[in-house]
Amino acid sequence: MQQSYLDGLNDSQRQAVLHIKGPLMIVAGAGSGKTKVLTTRIAHLINGGVDAFRILALTFTNKAAAEMKERISHILGNSEARNLFIGTFHSVFAKILRIEAEKLGYPKNFTIYDTDDAKSVIKTILNELNIDDKSYKPAYVLSRISAAKNGLISPAEYKQDQYIQQEDARSNRPMMGDIYVRYANRCFKNGAMDFDDLLYKMHELLLKFPEVLSKYQNKFQYVLIDEYQDTNTAQYRVIKMLGAVHENICVVGDDAQSIYSFRGATVQNILQFKDDYNDVKVVKLEQNYRSTQSILNVANKVIGNNKNQIEKSLWTSNGEGEKIKIVRTMTDNDEGSFVADAISEMRLRHHYDNKDFAILYRTNAQSRSFEESLRRKNIPYKIYGGLSFYQRKEVKDLLAYLRLIVNEQDEENIKRVINYPVRGIGKSSLDRMLVAANEINVTLWEVMHNPTGVGLKGASANAVGDFVMMIKGFRTLLDKGNAYDLAYEVGKRTGLVKDLYNDKSVEGLARYENVQELLNSIKEFTETPNEDGELTDKSLGSYLQQITLLTDTGKDNDEDQDVVRLMTIHAAKGLEFPCVFSVGLEENLFPSTMSLYDREGLEEERRLFYVSVTRAKDRLWITYANSRYRFGSLVSNEASRFIAEVPPEFSEQNYTGTAGQQQQQKQAFPSRVNTKDKSLDNLPSLKQLAEKLQKNNAAPAHTPTADFVPDNAADMEVGMKIEHQKFGFGTINTIEGGSNNLIANIDFGAGHGEKKIMLNYAKLRIVR
Repeated sequence: MQQSYLDGLNDSQRQAVLHIKGPLMIVAGAGSGKTKVLTTRIAHLINGGVDAFRILALTFTNKAAAEMKERISHILGNSEARNLFIGTFHSVFAKILRIEAEKLGYPKNFTIYDTDDAKSVIKTILNELNIDDKSYKPAYVLSRISAAKNGLISPAEYKQDQYIQQEDARSNRPMMGDIYVRYANRCFKNGAMDFDDLLYKMHELLLKFPEVLSKYQNKFQYVLIDEYQDTNTAQYRVIKMLGAVHENICVVGDDAQSIYSFRGATVQNILQFKDDYNDVKVVKLEQNYRSTQSILNVANKVIGNNKNQIEKSLWTSNGEGEKIKIVRTMTDNDEGSFVADAISEMRLRHHYDNKDFAILYRTNAQSRSFEESLRRKNIPYKIYGGLSFYQRKEVKDLLAYLRLIVNEQDEENIKRVINYPVRGIGKSSLDRMLVAANEINVTLWEVMHNPTGVGLKGASANAVGDFVMMIKGFRTLLDKGNAYDLAYEVGKRTGLVKDLYNDKSVEGLARYENVQELLNSIKEFTETPNEDGELTDKSLGSYLQQITLLTDTGKDNDEDQDVVRLMTIHAAKGLEFPCVFSVGLEENLFPSTMSLYDREGLEEERRLFYVSVTRAKDRLWITYANSRYRFGSLVSNEASRFIAEVPPEFSEQNYTGTAGQQQQQKQAFPSRVNTKDKSLDNLPSLKQLAEKLQKNNAAPAHTPTADFVPDNAADMEVGMKIEHQKFGFGTINTIEGGSNNLIANIDFGAGHGEKKIMLNYAKLRIVR
């Protein structure tokens, strides 16, 4: 039987499985079969006579735990796997705490609070202390308490630590310590633990009760930990305590994939493992079964620049494969278009399915340009580990304000934003106005003009009146500015942007970035001319119409569909795809601005890049944009330093993603002929029909003069006669804007009328 389950292992994997006694560190490179090694090792222990009840295996996900149990059962062909303590840290520790809870003063059937429960307790405490929840947002407070617990900092220690107190004072939250104390006391009084308590209280149990520690040290003679590089301080301490007697502790992980420091994980746990125990056996799994050698060459070279690491070099027998492609585009929208075009081409030329493609980005806010480009080409996709950009609450909130300004009768948008940010219009006040509107058959907006008429009094009535006046004020700007100017004012004057900015949690920062990205997209919409240089309707109504069409995707994103996957690199860890686009490789984006001022932060960003590269099996593209809109301004970007770390011999450098280059590629590599039914090939598409109708109704096409040569925009003045290649001859009536953003009103006569033209983009000849 032993021979059967060892047959499929390579030499390094076999070493890891057969090492029984003493501490073992398995350094498992990306795609090296670590789950197979871990499960085979457990099966080998049981097959060698170790009682399954004596084995503890800890993972980070329920899915990983279930997969391990299933594989072990398959290897052994019996029910011994049921007797294993295999599960996530939280689930295994919860089982133990149920047994031992009374020693800590908790009932055996203690409640486990989820995130919403915990936030509700915090809200109650804030109300009791008369603390404004705008400064002390429950999500931020909970994340702060979570970080303290994962670092094994008690409420008392939190209040006594001078550095922590100074940090809270600088963030204008000096009451954090008091809130933490009350929160801990309230949970204890309620007989409840939150998720972080399952780690914190497990450590407290083992520390305070030596007899309990001895009990579980002797029970678990073999301890195995998956993804050890992702452990935090609390997990590390508990593992060290449990394994202290027998020291048959096996950790599996890859320091190069330690990317969760924002959750409290510390790469030092795996880096210092050899210092924690004597005679540690180290086995490196360096054979990769996933990627081509070209992809691994890039991964090895880039991660080699990290100083704090366990040296290893991934190799494969999969073959050399194609060189990776480094793609430069002019703007972030061009980047999105390039990726969508490349996916279309690869599907045709190499018969890939949509699900074979993944687009990986540093932050969720980057998904917008890729979503829009994929939708335009009717390529179905799904956002993994997050919502589609336009489905995120903060994005929908700002869009609801904008839609309400365009159409004040829209009851759904009123209900969404009337009390966000909080302005004292409660649910009962809103319900009263809705009932009145239905009874007298008028719109909610009309009722809101006279709130006292439906029984609202005092502060509530005043708040409704202020809201109505604010929306009316915004409506006066509809015809005075473009979509971006109005959207910016809405974000500012409603307090929505400030509300998000004040939330300094990881989630709060992401929400703030998403709203900024929405504003960036509106700014780009207002400043981007069509191919003729013409600035078409840039009103708020026009923008909202465009967004509505883009976001009306029906059932394209269902789970069972063949879809392109979009996700952050953090969400992609542990996954693999035939084709990967690692996008947004620009300084201050990837690596992130916040990571550029210390080595630890920068090295984690490099590990994040390593993770993105090693998700690819066959083909890898690394893309970046020369410019992208950030905080409403077009910002020029430098290529990420990680691109400079890719040796030229491993990549196709200078591979640009401009429109012209894409066209050349299509001519050089014509799409595969569709061998399916060709009877429909000659039928015009809806787009072609629309273009034909438009052409039939348009003015006669202009033929440029024989000596047509475009003139410099800076030489053009009001009153000049000019020639446009498409619209013909016209007269410049006005010129506005700066030197790089000159906008002219040009009268082209009866054929085309007056048009707004961006002089820097349009090709115009001065008629002399």
